Amino acid sequence: MDFGPAGSRPEPLGTHLVIADGRIVAVGGAELERAYPDAEVIDFGGDAAILPGLIDCHTHPVWGSESQGGSLGLGGVTSLAQLRERLEAAHAAADPDAWITGYDLDVNAFEGAEPNGRVFEEWLPGRRVSLMTRDAHALVVSPAVVAGIGLTGDEVFADASSIVADAGGPTGWVLELQAMDLVLAHLPQAPLAVQADYLADALRRFAETGLTEVHALDFHEPSRELYEELERRGELPVRVRIYPLVPADSTPEVWAGIAALQGVGGRRWRVDGAKFMLDGTADNGTAWFAEPDRLGENHEALWRSTDAYREAVRFFTERGVPTATHAIGDAAVDFVLDVVAEVGHAPSAPHRVEHIESIPDATVVRFAELGVVASIQPTHATRLTEADGSDNWSRRIGPDRVAHGWRIRDLIAQGAPVVLGSDWPIGIGDPRVSLADAQLRRPVGEPDRGEHQPEQKIDAAAAYRSMTSVPAGLFAGAGDVAGAGAAAGDAPRGRFEPGSVADLTVLAADPMGLPPEAQAVNPVLATFVDGGRVVGA
Repeated sequence: MDFGPAGSRPEPLGTHLVIADGRIVAVGGAELERAYPDAEVIDFGGDAAILPGLIDCHTHPVWGSESQGGSLGLGGVTSLAQLRERLEAAHAAADPDAWITGYDLDVNAFEGAEPNGRVFEEWLPGRRVSLMTRDAHALVVSPAVVAGIGLTGDEVFADASSIVADAGGPTGWVLELQAMDLVLAHLPQAPLAVQADYLADALRRFAETGLTEVHALDFHEPSRELYEELERRGELPVRVRIYPLVPADSTPEVWAGIAALQGVGGRRWRVDGAKFMLDGTADNGTAWFAEPDRLGENHEALWRSTDAYREAVRFFTERGVPTATHAIGDAAVDFVLDVVAEVGHAPSAPHRVEHIESIPDATVVRFAELGVVASIQPTHATRLTEADGSDNWSRRIGPDRVAHGWRIRDLIAQGAPVVLGSDWPIGIGDPRVSLADAQLRRPVGEPDRGEHQPEQKIDAAAAYRSMTSVPAGLFAGAGDVAGAGAAAGDAPRGRFEPGSVADLTVLAADPMGLPPEAQAVNPVLATFVDGGRVVGA
């Protein structure tokens, strides 16, 4: 199944593919079996569909796998009573001196109040507790952690991070990465081999859901060692294109160090870009909107010096390094576009904006005019907010901005390049779920849930195109990440034509003929990376 350009009808090009040396050699029918009599024949049956390999353009494999491997999952916790139950169960099972760490904490569990870790002392006296919010931009920590580390609330950070305090001192609400790092540096670390096991499991699960490539939007320590360890063990089951984070308000010396990482990699992973975070998250009040939210927050950049952000993007662009900028609020998104309009694109790939949670009409048009890639996560729209507006995100930013949320259809219709991803582990890592949610604008498998911005529904072709041919074409210059040496970056990807890289996803049925509910459970029969079978081998 070739998806072709936007607006075209997906067309089956034949029933047979011939693959050799990691490339597609021929596309056609049964005559190819006669033309290549010595070729191994793999028959998936007449109902199966062979697609260009699925690509998730926003993931966090290393910290996501580590957090899920050794921490308490808090998904589904929506009240303080439920949170207490989970923590007390973990407390009963843990060694007396051990930390209790958790991830995926929904701030709505605090029932409309600002998150506060003092409640943990009431439930678990003396226990060190550190819970990461589901957006991964904040921690809620217990008084034992505050005291043990010596947090005061007077800490000053290079960016807009903060240790929230009131008249009684730090509350345990730790906002944004530089503040979070003060806590995370004290957490017990699993041995490298165990962390590698966690990462291997995450990458395997990506492949089993049909992915052949992921973009990793971080590269903190010990990421390099972990990828190298996995390639000592064998081949990665998916390609990994990596964008290390450029810390907010960092110096040119830091930028130079990240520029020097470009091209570092192995057989199926490579550093090929730089990530920025221009704002935080709307749930935590740290996003950058043109107008404050209903609490008077969400009105400033994470970078204290936006001029420094501009110069950093210029620095990387001049060195041919494409950037991906986290920008949630409308002011943040517009500022990124202003900067790209000034400095231009890197020659290897266009600049990207990540998340884009709420933007006005004029900003939609600018994406198309500037050729900036809109990288959006459909399940953030459908699963991190409520259709009735009762959630924290919706209450904070108000109905007008909610109505302009996650404008996937509008961006595609305007001609902007749009790619989809999960933001795993913040979102669900199965691409079939993201693709179905993008079409339904509600959680697939939950027909009683309301639709979120239903006018932003897209059809199956647009959804699958945004996880196959569009990202493959935009980022075709990824060099060694295409698997066969430097020349691989010049080979076509995401298309069924001779010479194209043979990254393929094989599904039990053609998703173009299935409703979204069936697409989400469409069995993955196989994946191929560089022509080698990964899933189903």
